Amino acid sequence: MFARRLTIELIDPEGNRHACPIHQIDNFAMRNFTNDALFDDTFPACDGLLEVGYRVPLDRLHAAMDDWFRRKGYLKPGERLEITEASDLARSGPAQS
Repeated sequence: MFARRLTIELIDPEGNRHACPIHQIDNFAMRNFTNDALFDDTFPACDGLLEVGYRVPLDRLHAAMDDWFRRKGYLKPGERLEITEASDLARSGPAQS
């Protein structure tokens, strides 16, 4: 079910990237678990990493997370949220010999 890995980063006004703390990702995921079935296929794995199913559209996820994080005060003015899909290489881990 969680076939995709997404990196969730908070970008500060200077452009520095910070992995989104897992408690913030989890707070969003639990809230949306009961409010929007589209986001039921989400699993906060660790700081900066959210695993999702194929039916979760990135554009709607980004809009919903951005809105939620701003309302909760996780994103301050001048900060932004960036969500990117991890590459297949990152998903499979380091090469084995």
